[in-house]
Amino acid sequence: MHHNAPRCTTSLHNAPFMSSNLYIPKTCQQCGNLFTARTTVTKYCGDNCAKKAYKARKRQQKIDASLQETKEQQVMQQVATTSSDSLSNKDFLSVTDASKLMGVSRWTIQRMIKRGQLKAVPFGRKHIVARHQIENLFN
Repeated sequence: MHHNAPRCTTSLHNAPFMSSNLYIPKTCQQCGNLFTARTTVTKYCGDNCAKKAYKARKRQQKIDASLQETKEQQVMQQVATTSSDSLSNKDFLSVTDASKLMGVSRWTIQRMIKRGQLKAVPFGRKHIVARHQIENLFN
């Protein structure tokens, strides 16, 4: 058994649509022409200007992303340069630092230590190589 609710008699529901009575003179943000807006948030005079503005925004986002990526790469290069400069100031190097300084793998340094070509001092779980040991390899 269905219950029949009384019909709503509010005048709001009788209106076919709600329209704005606003007429706001504005300037299009894309083309600069004057137009009459019907809402407070309208920015463009028409669909074509809105589409052009959208494409311009997307293009600018791609450019900004590319510039940001370039800046990040430059920062990484500066960090790499700074770390290699800091290696040149150290008197004692870890196996990893020694390999970076010489441009060889860590395993090559480990083999050189094992063969006795480089003298390394155990320091906890690491081995420390004196800078003069590396310099003596080339003298």
